[in-house]
Amino acid sequence: MKSTLRPGLTHRFSYRVPENKTVPHLYPEASDFAVMPHVLATGFFVGLLEWTCIQLMTPHLDPGEGSLGIKVDIDHTAATPPGLVIDVDVECTAVDGRRVSFKVKAHDGVDQIGEGRHERFVVAWDRFNAKVADKAKAAAAKAAEAAKAAGAAPAAITV
Repeated sequence: MKSTLRPGLTHRFSYRVPENKTVPHLYPEASDFAVMPHVLATGFFVGLLEWTCIQLMTPHLDPGEGSLGIKVDIDHTAATPPGLVIDVDVECTAVDGRRVSFKVKAHDGVDQIGEGRHERFVVAWDRFNAKVADKAKAAAAKAAEAAKAAGAAPAAITV
């Protein structure tokens, strides 16, 4: 991570809400979501806020680095139908080692639709991906052991 990533940096991102980012599309297999209004889903809203923070951070990261969201404290206060453009404004408020904190807010041209705080953690992708692969292997071994103890064929876990 470069020393240029510091508190006070700001970034704005504008995004037109498509139909496939509305609540019924959040988990299409969930009938509870399928019957809800076609407005921006909170889950997609959080992702949009994270995306904007990632955009702010990217020029300040070294090759092979990225960031992961580790904390979200967001109020989503107004519904946004498809077609409206959301302006997301983020400000870096703290850099504590590899932990980076942000103030975030968003407006859809009619209402402020949300605001809050978000934290991200800078990682080296190669090390992170190796840890995830190790976890998947451990889960596969545990599932195979449980299946063997139960006398069943082990379930396949793709790594």
